[in-house]
Amino acid sequence: MISAEILERLSAVLAERRHADPSTSYVARLYAKGQEGILKKVGEEAVETIMAAKDGDKLHLVREVADLWFHTLVLLAHEGLSHEDVLAELARREGISGIEEKAARKPG
Repeated sequence: MISAEILERLSAVLAERRHADPSTSYVARLYAKGQEGILKKVGEEAVETIMAAKDGDKLHLVREVADLWFHTLVLLAHEGLSHEDVLAELARREGISGIEEKAARKPG
């Protein structure tokens, strides 16, 4: 079984590439585009994920979700956050009804 340690390694790579040369690093190129560019890429990957799910090709879906997760991790890193922040939020929600959790959120 593949462990969550991959997220730790990926986070280290994302941090390392923050100041890399955008001409030689895809991640550095994303960072150089700033939040708008990263958000655009996350949106593209979300749409591709939806299309893969609709197509019914499980391998394609897995690959698109991997792309979506990757680009979402880039977004988190750009914003000074990490997968650990998301995992902590999921842990906080554990055992809470989704309906109750959503109702308890502050507006805006």
